[in-house]
Amino acid sequence: MKCPYCTNLDTKVVDSRLTDSNDSVRRRRECERCGKRFTTYERIETKPIAVIKKDNTREPFDRNKILSGLIRACIKRNINVGTLNELVDDIENEITDMPGSEINSRELGNLVLKRLRGLDKVAYIRFASVYKQFDNIRQFTNELTRLKKK
Repeated sequence: MKCPYCTNLDTKVVDSRLTDSNDSVRRRRECERCGKRFTTYERIETKPIAVIKKDNTREPFDRNKILSGLIRACIKRNINVGTLNELVDDIENEITDMPGSEINSRELGNLVLKRLRGLDKVAYIRFASVYKQFDNIRQFTNELTRLKKK
C-alpha cells in the first residue's frame, strides 16, 4: 500500500478490525519510511452500479462523492466521519440489494436525505439545499416546514 504522505510502497499493518457494519476491514497502517500512520478500508467488490444523471448520462456509483457531500453538510456539527461512513455503507448496501444495476440520481439523493433526516436536521437542510438546488428563501422555508411536520 502506497503511503499518502511520502508515496513509499513499504507500509505495515498496525491494526485490523471489522467495521461496525461487518462489510469491510479497517486497517491502520504505518509507513516504513516516514513513520506516519493512515487508514485503509478493504471491501468486497460488489456488482457495478451506474447512476443515471439528470441529463440521462450514466456514471459509475462513487461512494466517495456521497461521503464528501455528507462531510460538507456536517461541517461544525457533532458528527464523526465514522458515522458518515456507516451511513454511506448502509446506502451502498441498499443500492446493491436493489434489482438491476442502475439507480436514478434523484433516488440516490432521496436515500441520502432519508438517512440524514434522522441523523441531524441542520445537515439535512444543508444537503437538501444543494441537492434540490434551492435558489430562494421560499424553498428553504418550505423544506423547513416539511421537516417540522415529519
